[in-house]
Amino acid sequence: MYCCVLRSFQIKGNKLKHLTRASFSIDHCAHSPVSGSLWQPLTHRTHQPAASHRCVSSRRLPSAFPVIDGAFQPAHRHVYEANLRNSRICQQKYLEHKEKVMKGGGENAIARHTQRNRKVLVRDRLRMLLDDEDYLELSPFAGLGLPYGDIPAAGCLTGIGKINGLWCMFSANDATVKGGTAYPITVKKQLRAQVVAMQNRLPFVYLVDSGGAFLPLQSEIFPDKNHGGRTFYNEAVMSAMKIPQVSVVCGSCTAGGAYVPTMSEEAVIVHRIGTIFLGGPPLVKAATGEEVSPEDLGGARLHSEVSGCVDHFAIAENEAYEYTRNIISTLNYELPEEDDTQVEEPLYSTDDLMGLAPRCYNHSMDVRLIVSRLTDGSRFQEFKARYGTTLLTGFARIEGHQIGIVANNGELTYEASLKGSHFVQLCDQRDIPLIFMQNTAPEPAHTLSQTKAESNTNRLKAQGSMMSAVACASVPKMTVVIGGCHGGDSYAMCGRAFDPNFLFLWPNARVSILAPGHSDAFVQSEEEITQINEMLEEESSAFFSTGRLWDDGVILPQDTRKVLSKCLKIIKQQEYQLSREKMRTPFLRL
Repeated sequence: MYCCVLRSFQIKGNKLKHLTRASFSIDHCAHSPVSGSLWQPLTHRTHQPAASHRCVSSRRLPSAFPVIDGAFQPAHRHVYEANLRNSRICQQKYLEHKEKVMKGGGENAIARHTQRNRKVLVRDRLRMLLDDEDYLELSPFAGLGLPYGDIPAAGCLTGIGKINGLWCMFSANDATVKGGTAYPITVKKQLRAQVVAMQNRLPFVYLVDSGGAFLPLQSEIFPDKNHGGRTFYNEAVMSAMKIPQVSVVCGSCTAGGAYVPTMSEEAVIVHRIGTIFLGGPPLVKAATGEEVSPEDLGGARLHSEVSGCVDHFAIAENEAYEYTRNIISTLNYELPEEDDTQVEEPLYSTDDLMGLAPRCYNHSMDVRLIVSRLTDGSRFQEFKARYGTTLLTGFARIEGHQIGIVANNGELTYEASLKGSHFVQLCDQRDIPLIFMQNTAPEPAHTLSQTKAESNTNRLKAQGSMMSAVACASVPKMTVVIGGCHGGDSYAMCGRAFDPNFLFLWPNARVSILAPGHSDAFVQSEEEITQINEMLEEESSAFFSTGRLWDDGVILPQDTRKVLSKCLKIIKQQEYQLSREKMRTPFLRL
């Protein structure tokens, strides 16, 4: 592998002023974040044989990072208190959404599910499947506030939890929500779970209890590339990537849903409640006039004894999840022993983050105050501290995991963009995961003079350079929107379009092309300005965003360190899978 050194220059009058240099690997863009190994030295990715990956005890270099000053200045007290009041309002809304989601489809649907259908509720299923309840649920508020009504949790729970000590992605249909019917948002959530599993090479467990697609919205579910059929395409690709997939049929698998268990590597079915068929008994009667029971048409005995579509027959649900746990224990992973090393906690309380979450861009405080409440021992090795000061870059650790931090601390200027580009390439060169903390300017920079036009042109080119560096970086990337996510600056800060491994929002976050109240320069009449600002106020809300699955969930500021730590552990697990390099044809069932 060859490396080259890039030098950046600033044009000032007729002079070229040398600014910075960055190491950049010319083949970085060739490493796809899905198809390749994400977090290993480049020599290992290219030359190391698959069988040589073994877990050995290792020790990180000791941290000599300086401690960041996270103390508040008295002058900032009024800003902190205003932010805190806003954060409490946002937190209350968060708790209301959480309560709504926990109720699923409502009391009547829950009673029908448990009493008449004799099924276990979806969260109880997860308790039986997972080692503990300390799992990372993704996009729990997806499906709320949609034009076609509220679909709590989009009708399915997705997340990452431990099974026999191994982090696994799960997707579990909640049949209390609209009878398990798949809406467009349901499909989108399931596809996102598969993408996360592919990016991070996570074994996937499907808990299938689905009534098929919601026909009145079929045009938004069936025909396009990223609609329902993509689920099965992804299953085949994941199998070829040696990502294990297991299905538990704990309810109806009708129409398209029938392909999920039949394309998995192993499938378990529960007697009397699990069924698999393309067309159910009503369709058979309509087509042939014949009456047939669900059990005879596609029940557990038929598929485990006659068709061979499933591999394990379970008398009850608890037995099915025990089978699944045993299947996961056969996977070819070699996990390291638990590390008993004591992790340094931040010197400052994470509860302070409630007052540091900006209620608007003008209430943003020095982002170092936030960083000091997230990193081990509040330590941070800043990179280019005196240059491009509106972007904070540097190295830190979160629960022992080394990371690079890129955080907005003002406008993303020309100098800040060059600095960001340099730092992202540096982390990519050293295989250090990146965490972006996004709080971008509420509107684009205005061009009011010839000098400003030249400045904005240079800024545009530098931001393009940073976008290229972020897009081509092969290391894991995580983004937390701590304030605003607006305009082109958000792309350079690894917004959703730039495919981070995980993207989370704080409840105070705003996601829109412009921040509310900043449309004056782009709209002529007062009436239009009022309408646009009202629209932006509603549509930029973190809860509007997460309801449409533009992120992986809203998290409370005080939980950020815990969530990021969990994500880093999940990402790192792919190092422990043995023999994963060779691409194969997908696993094909009988």
